[in-house]
Amino acid sequence: MSTLIVIPARYKSSRYPGKPLATLTGASGKAMTLIERSWRAAMAVRGVDAVTVATDDDRIAEAARAFGADVTMTAESCANGTERCVDAIRVRGEEPDIVVNLQGDAPLTPAWFVEDLIAAMAKGGSVATPVLRCDIQTWTNFMEDRRAGRVGGTTAVFGADMSALYFSKEVIPFLPKPPVPDEPVPVFHHVGLYAYTPAALRAYAAAKAGPLETLEGLEQLRFLENGIPIRCVEVEGRGRVFWELNNPEDIPRIEAALKAEGLD
Repeated sequence: MSTLIVIPARYKSSRYPGKPLATLTGASGKAMTLIERSWRAAMAVRGVDAVTVATDDDRIAEAARAFGADVTMTAESCANGTERCVDAIRVRGEEPDIVVNLQGDAPLTPAWFVEDLIAAMAKGGSVATPVLRCDIQTWTNFMEDRRAGRVGGTTAVFGADMSALYFSKEVIPFLPKPPVPDEPVPVFHHVGLYAYTPAALRAYAAAKAGPLETLEGLEQLRFLENGIPIRCVEVEGRGRVFWELNNPEDIPRIEAALKAEGLD
C-alpha cells in the first residue's frame, strides 16, 4: 500500500506563534528546529513512499527546504492538520492508499508508532490513531498542566473493540485515587498521529466542525461527531518518553528526553 506522510506546520498558532521554528537542543548540544526534528522522525519510518512538510508560511517552507525536506504549500484557510492533509493531496495531485498525519510538534514520535499504525490500516478501516498507556510521570505531567491552567497533551478513551469513544484535553477517565507505582495507569495518552484513507479525508473535508471539536479544539472529534469511526492502536513506548511540544514549558521536557535517549 502506498503511503504518504504529511507533516502539517503552521506559524500562526494562538498558543505558541512560530512554534515550528522553535529550537530544541539534543544530547550533543546541537540545536535543531522543531520542524526539522519532526521531519527526521518521519524519515526514520520504514515502508513510506514520500514525506512532505505541508505549510502556508514561507518562513517554515524556507527552513524546511534548507534541511532537505520536500514542501507542499497549502492554503492559509486550513483550520487544522487534517484539513491541511486534504489540501496537500489536492495540491500534489496524487492519491496514495494511506495518508499519515505526523503533526509537526511531535519530534519524539518513534518510528514504530507510525509503522504500527500503517500495519493496522492495512487490515482495514478508514481512520486510525495511536494511544500510549501513561506511566506515572506522564500522568503527573498531565495533572500539573491542568492545575497550572495549561492545555497539555490529549487523552483518549475507547471501547473493547478499540473504537474511539472520546478524546479530551482533560485527563480522562477520572481516577478516584492517584496511580500506584508498578501498577498499570488506566489513562491513555493520545499520540498526535493519524492515518486515513483518501475517502475518509474527503468525508472530513465535506463535514462541518461540530460543538465538541469546537469546544475541545481537537480536530479528530469531527470524525466521531459525524459517525466516522476511529480505530485506536495501542503502541508500546519501549522505554522512550513521548511528549508533544504544546507550550513553551514543554521545551525543557523534550530536551531532557532527547538527552536521556542520547538523541542528537
